[in-house]
Amino acid sequence: MKIYIWRHSKLYSSWSMFNEPNVYSEMYVHAEVSVLANSKEEALELISKDEKWDIEELARIEPRVLDLTEPTVISKVVHHG
Repeated sequence: MKIYIWRHSKLYSSWSMFNEPNVYSEMYVHAEVSVLANSKEEALELISKDEKWDIEELARIEPRVLDLTEPTVISKVVHHG
């Protein structure tokens, strides 16, 4: 099993970023989803059960993949503003 983490931030988005993913159906500045699964495909399938997540858009972003066999820092988040 692995942990798959997708993060997307629109904090510095502008109209010039036409091809930017929109991973969640409601307005957001920062979206993050973490899933415990055997594969990226299985993780996306689990996320798809919540219709607010746009799986096609999420699939455009490469997730951070954490193997459960080694100690690691799972998350660090800093919001300045």
